[in-house]
Amino acid sequence: MSDLAEGSTAPAFTMQASGGREVSSAALKGKPYLIYFYPKADTPGCTKQACGVQEALPALGKIGLEVIGVSPDAMPPIEKFARKYNLAFPLASDEDHKVAEAYGVWVQKSMYGKTYMGMERSSFLVGADGKIARIWRKVKPEAHAAQVLEAAAAL
Repeated sequence: MSDLAEGSTAPAFTMQASGGREVSSAALKGKPYLIYFYPKADTPGCTKQACGVQEALPALGKIGLEVIGVSPDAMPPIEKFARKYNLAFPLASDEDHKVAEAYGVWVQKSMYGKTYMGMERSSFLVGADGKIARIWRKVKPEAHAAQVLEAAAAL
């Protein structure tokens, strides 16, 4: 678990993303952004969350907020997911979970009595100053976009 807290400087990152893009904290310098972590492309919860964010993009764009979704998937399933749901914002691949570890979201999980390491569904709202303004852990996919819009409007 990372000791990141609201007010901390957001960890630096550079990752490959959907649409042949590359996303990096350096390219976002001076702009507010949301980096959200999701467990697996094209699964029910992750689809709800991504589509909710996609629907909120026009409103988020009006307040100048960039959005990046991050999963441990390789690029081919991420590209397929982005195309299937026409997701305009970049979905990044963090296969080695370096970024997830920096944000403290690569955690031990358990299902059916087995424990394994996986991505915790979490989001970080980063202000134009590069500091974390809001952290949401164990995000509920349905409510996520509304929570982000409300917090981002207050930046």
